[in-house]
Amino acid sequence: MFTLFPQWVWNIPAKFNIGVACSDTHLNTPQANALAMIVEDDTLGTSSITFAELAQRTDAFAQVLRNLGVKVGDRVLIRLPNSLDYPIAFLGAMKMGAISVPTSTLLTAEEVAYLAKDSGAVVLVTDAAAWEAMAAQITQNAADIVNLNHVLLTQTEQAVIPNATLHVQNLEDCMRNIDSVEPAYVSKSDEPAYLVYTSGTTGYPKGVLHAHRALLGRQPAAQYWFNYSHQVQDRIMHSGKFNWTYVLGTGLMDPLYLGKTVIVHEGKNDAQKWLDLIQKHQATIFIGVPTIYRQLIQKTTATQADIPSLRHYMSAGEHLSDEVLSQWRGRFGLDIYEAVGMSEFSYYLSQSQFRPIRAGSAGFPQPGHDIQLLNPDTMQPVAVGEEGMICVKDNDPGLFLRYWNLEEETAKYKHDGYFFTGDYAKYDEDGYIWFLGRKDDIIKSFGYRVSPYEIERVYKGHPAVADCAAVGEELEKDKLLVVIYVITKPEVNVSPDELLAYGKQHLAAYKSPKTVYLAKDFPRTKNGKILRKDINSAIATAKSSR
Repeated sequence: MFTLFPQWVWNIPAKFNIGVACSDTHLNTPQANALAMIVEDDTLGTSSITFAELAQRTDAFAQVLRNLGVKVGDRVLIRLPNSLDYPIAFLGAMKMGAISVPTSTLLTAEEVAYLAKDSGAVVLVTDAAAWEAMAAQITQNAADIVNLNHVLLTQTEQAVIPNATLHVQNLEDCMRNIDSVEPAYVSKSDEPAYLVYTSGTTGYPKGVLHAHRALLGRQPAAQYWFNYSHQVQDRIMHSGKFNWTYVLGTGLMDPLYLGKTVIVHEGKNDAQKWLDLIQKHQATIFIGVPTIYRQLIQKTTATQADIPSLRHYMSAGEHLSDEVLSQWRGRFGLDIYEAVGMSEFSYYLSQSQFRPIRAGSAGFPQPGHDIQLLNPDTMQPVAVGEEGMICVKDNDPGLFLRYWNLEEETAKYKHDGYFFTGDYAKYDEDGYIWFLGRKDDIIKSFGYRVSPYEIERVYKGHPAVADCAAVGEELEKDKLLVVIYVITKPEVNVSPDELLAYGKQHLAAYKSPKTVYLAKDFPRTKNGKILRKDINSAIATAKSSR
């Protein structure tokens, strides 16, 4: 529709492996001894790894998997905090041809058990403290998690406690015993590489399978969203957790592939902490979510003079408000460049240093991505200024392969030569794209995509709950909280406090409702369907918040 940037020419080789590309590419270059990653852990202190060391340790991890009998295409479930072990496991698994399955440390043991079952994972990689908390649940579900045979533990200071059903080992001991490694698996570009889970509309997380070519499919972002320098060794400070697609790309795969240094943090999220770490490591690029930028403005008095090494700021996960951008410009004198993406297609719309930021707009489709705004009923492009569904040509190298074990779901969104994102947007007369979001019920809270159906499925398992509806509640501008309205069974007494605790026990922290409202009924259509848009505190008879 618009020609704004030079045409991008894709060069996707027949053979490509993400694990090899991110860890071995720089072996015979001056970058080999440069730092690939720095981890700042509030408890464990500072640790780092060079590209040469990363190559060696991912080789060793790949060999550990081979020695355990892991085959090409097997799934390796990774539940680790931000640590050097994360890239070693994530890249090492792909290096031997396995499929990496990154998961969040915020997930409960029940949720991890479900992902292990759904993915068919044969190995779980986790830290010792997390394993201690989830071992009973995983063992209890062993009959359903039939493929899981091995658990590899990191950060283990004591002897590993044997498990009756699983082979549990210290990962460091296993890697130390490797004396020779086999060559890395030579994968095809379109072979499966990693499997991420996102909020689904069925009440269960939905697996999104990506190919090795996905890394190459994100390369336009390196030029049209990032602002890499060829004169200095860029240091990218990322405020997120590796399990998130946004961070896996911008804070792990993309910069490592290009020989940049990544800095991540594990511990309490504190505004002053980011400033201290930026100064300590002389970061040149900072990547966060709008909440982080809001905290830096509200909770510190810092200006650009306090962090002079930083020259480029990036944001994604949720919309960056005009207010925050304006305040940031006033205080720091620089822009924050925003991008829009999704688990299926990573970040494909972004603002760019090559065109002025138009506040409220998502910028432009990055070169190489043929983004069409279509009327899904007629399959025709909409006119400038009209709302259309964002659709992507299904041959885009950055696009996911399929939904895991969900053929009908894949066919629903990938057909007629396009992937139908479900997101809507409109173009203005200058080619800027204005992202309008989904027309479904997904709640976007502090950068997380939360499925109300998943929350409701969990709550409907409580013996006192007759019906429930999870919605987003606006705390203030651009601050959306997850809350739930519950109708209880008349014969059972339960307090909102108990229901609040139930959610905290059974759901990851970012999914569990921050407020529980009791209600007698919900606004509904004539057919009995709940009208979520009409649910508000006016129907509540009691509440509890945390």
